[in-house]
Amino acid sequence: MPDSTLTATSLSSRTGRVPVVVLPGDGIGPEVVRATRRIVDAAGARIDWHEAEAGAASFAKGVAIGVSQEVLDLVARIGVVLKGPLETPVGFGGKSVNVTLRNLFEMFGNVRPVKEIPGIATPFSGRGVDMIVVRENVEDLYAGIEHMQTPGVAQSLKLVTQKGCDRIIRLAFEVAKSEGRKRVTVVTKANIMKLSEGLMKRRFEAIAPEYPGIAADHLIVDNAAHQMVIRPEKLDVLVTTNLFGDILSDLAAGLVGGLGVAPSANIGERVSMFEAVHGSAPDIAGKNIANPTAMLLAATMMLRHVGQAAEAQAVERALFAVLKAGKTLTGDLAGRAGVKPSSTSAFADAVIAALDPVSPDVAAKATALAVPKVDPSPVAGTPKSRQVVGIDVFVEGVGPAEKLGPAMEAAAQGTGFTLKMISNRGAQVYPATAPLEDVVDHWRCRVLGPAQDDAKVAALLAKVSAVRPWMHLEKLQDFDGAPAYSKAQGEA
Repeated sequence: MPDSTLTATSLSSRTGRVPVVVLPGDGIGPEVVRATRRIVDAAGARIDWHEAEAGAASFAKGVAIGVSQEVLDLVARIGVVLKGPLETPVGFGGKSVNVTLRNLFEMFGNVRPVKEIPGIATPFSGRGVDMIVVRENVEDLYAGIEHMQTPGVAQSLKLVTQKGCDRIIRLAFEVAKSEGRKRVTVVTKANIMKLSEGLMKRRFEAIAPEYPGIAADHLIVDNAAHQMVIRPEKLDVLVTTNLFGDILSDLAAGLVGGLGVAPSANIGERVSMFEAVHGSAPDIAGKNIANPTAMLLAATMMLRHVGQAAEAQAVERALFAVLKAGKTLTGDLAGRAGVKPSSTSAFADAVIAALDPVSPDVAAKATALAVPKVDPSPVAGTPKSRQVVGIDVFVEGVGPAEKLGPAMEAAAQGTGFTLKMISNRGAQVYPATAPLEDVVDHWRCRVLGPAQDDAKVAALLAKVSAVRPWMHLEKLQDFDGAPAYSKAQGEA
């Protein structure tokens, strides 16, 4: 373990070398990371590697979050991480270590470049696919705030903040500047989620004028997916919320060969982490047959991040030369090219053999990425006026809405509150607007009245509890005279 005072800045300034934390990961991770380190070192990159553990091995030792405090401290000191794939339980078990690392170190921006790769044939080859997906990385549904509200109804909170929107939008424009790009497109579902996704769109429109040399436009997410398939060459830099970015960036990778060749950068103000997008592939782990291309491209992103653009270019050129030649390919690519599969280590040997001397003028031409500073204030935006006008009370129970409605109206009597409507799965069912027989045991009861008075809210809830058990409430607010809450389908 390195000296506790070590940081990337201090070591680089003393020695010209940059410390990087290496998390080899699970499954094929150690193999592709080993190959990548060999190539990066052979290119003459000035990196001091500091290997640490995370993932399955840490879980096996009883580390609940899959990464120890000692490793977290190391990451915090050094600030640059090259990470192999980590296993994530699906539908059970602990949280994803990948998401944990991103959130703990506020790596708010995920940058996924997608460009046609020489020698890898796809149905889109020759189309000039060359885009970057910039994904908000710590908010949205990936905040992981979920509850079973009834035994058969799960809730997941979608959190989109002005602060989160502002910094990811600015990061996307800074990526465009550093890469010489001409257009940034914000991708949302603001036509449906007018508050959460709408906030992303509104903040984009407010910030875009700060970058007058870059065109700005908007796409609805379903249309964006459509455009990625029918005319991907027209897309440049896309910026979007977390879930949509996760999906669209994987779709984009499929245009140029799949996740096996897709790199990724997780950018934060203090810590940045570079990784392959693909999973740990336990079925082929330890067989020396995995393709290290994605991991190697992630390493080139890391090298550019730490100011070693010339070495990054040398590695990238050598990799592309080997792929284009098509003679030394791992099994996932060899079948397409009709050649005998090569091992991971043989592929790495071929890339090393293809390395040319580093061009001294590349670093001077590189444009550093300006990472937006994180606003220390927890408050973003202050309305001139705000008023609490009511509450939504979520209650559990079976039975028709025509019985629940009068019971809730009776509960509200004498409290100062009035029942406005009841919805089930987002559609108003009381007063009835249309026949709706397919309901669940989860009802949103919207009551208007003195919700700014917590004592009166408590009195109301006490009476509601005699009707149905309640599990959740939301205060309804008006900001500057406009409702800051959505209406149910069918609500007037």
